[in-house]
Amino acid sequence: MVQPATASSGAPVRPAPLEVSFTDDPRVVKEAATEDYSTHVMPRSWRSGRLSLAMAWGSMVSAMFWVYMGALIAAAVGTVDAIIGIVLTCLVYGGTNFVLTKYAARTGLTVALLSRRLFGYVGSVLAPLIFAATTIYYSVFEGSIVAHALENFFGGGDIRLWYLLVVLYSIPLIAGGVRTWMDRLNGALLPFYIVGMIALVVWASIENGASLDVPDPGLSLAAPGWVWAFTVYMGVYILMMYTVDFARFSKPEDATFHASVTFGPPFYLLTYLGNGLIGIFLAATVPGVLGDAGITETGIVSGVVGTMGIFGLLLIFVSQTRINTANLYLASTNLEAFASRVFKVQLPRFTWAIACGVLVYLIMLTDVLSYILRALNWQGVFVVAWVAIALVHIAVTRKDTGTPEFRPGRLKAATPAVAVWIVASVIGIYLVESGSTVGATWSAPITFLLAAVGYLAVSRYDVLLERGNDPRDEVEDAWAARIKCHACEKSYTALEMDRDPSHEEHAAICSGCASASPKLHRAAVVEATAGHTG
Repeated sequence: MVQPATASSGAPVRPAPLEVSFTDDPRVVKEAATEDYSTHVMPRSWRSGRLSLAMAWGSMVSAMFWVYMGALIAAAVGTVDAIIGIVLTCLVYGGTNFVLTKYAARTGLTVALLSRRLFGYVGSVLAPLIFAATTIYYSVFEGSIVAHALENFFGGGDIRLWYLLVVLYSIPLIAGGVRTWMDRLNGALLPFYIVGMIALVVWASIENGASLDVPDPGLSLAAPGWVWAFTVYMGVYILMMYTVDFARFSKPEDATFHASVTFGPPFYLLTYLGNGLIGIFLAATVPGVLGDAGITETGIVSGVVGTMGIFGLLLIFVSQTRINTANLYLASTNLEAFASRVFKVQLPRFTWAIACGVLVYLIMLTDVLSYILRALNWQGVFVVAWVAIALVHIAVTRKDTGTPEFRPGRLKAATPAVAVWIVASVIGIYLVESGSTVGATWSAPITFLLAAVGYLAVSRYDVLLERGNDPRDEVEDAWAARIKCHACEKSYTALEMDRDPSHEEHAAICSGCASASPKLHRAAVVEATAGHTG
């Protein structure tokens, strides 16, 4: 039985009748072509086909950052330990993302929406901010590689102009959504990337003689070399967040395929091991890549362009264009989620894409290389803790096959998990900044363990606001039914709809409008309190 809603005075209110339909709102579908339900649950009618999603996600394969990391790790621990660490990483990443993919496909939630359930309505605001900041930094890194490649090939010029050119051509590439543009763009560029990388290996082998022999310099790393290599890759657990935001496009019937293949071990063996081996190959084969200063991203650029000339430039252009579509897309969607919650504004995603482009360019103008890796280390610690908490949450709620609560008016402001996340991350950052090899090597595993154990200890805490009149209970199938929102007057799946306690008739409101409402959550708390005391 549906409980009656109450006003702030405690008096009962007769809720306005729901406007229910069973077809997608044409205005929402048109908007979704660019917005991809960025602040809404992903309806099953907007899920992607297997090939479409695989092509869109495949943009992650081609980051020169993975080539750089393979070379960097081999230069620190030698080829053998680097390969062992990378293979172990591929297996762990594949297994972890199997779990996250199945969950995202079932629920249709973004990182921002899932974080509401984990940390509460207010406590969750940090997750999309960290996600957006990290993807912006990666955009800076990958975009800088293109700029330096252009500068290297054309023999100079003001690097600021090359930066600007890269940003200006990148922004329009993310104007469309995942299933309306990114899948096609990355699918079209994939063959060029594969052929280009094969040509690079063959070309460099002919010119210099192929080798994978990067000797172990014998550094003191407070762990075996392969363990150190594995922990370095924990610093890029941001791909777990990437997985959630992409895997929500999975059709439920394709979830196992995507969990096993698209986001599973085969993907990481190609992305981390394949690119890592090419990085090791370049360091061992091409003169100048492994210099006196070690491995640098400009050294990788010089090695590729120096080996293949204009074809090397085109290879870098293709690879970085593919990866930055994903980086900037996720930066814009998470900046949008953050802004709608904190600043109570709802603007088109392309507005946030432009904002991300401006931020990327401004960061490029600074001495970015002096602090970007440090910033990524800090953010990486927060991400490792988030992944640990998300995995434990999925494990302890595995028997709940319904959609987890993420609606602003149904959640408390914050949960003890916020403290767990922050404390574990601060300890991790302390270890990173300690200057000791023990701290540098073990900060990520220790952070993961602390976050997992801490969340397990507080996971029984009740995060829900007990309110009546749930629109989910007023329809037979909450996935199939669409309910009109009184604020935007658009219809969304009943799963995300709520009664607006700040409205005089408690009319229905969508998740996006609820998040941007300055009054709704306060009114929801009052209603829940009145319900318990009335």
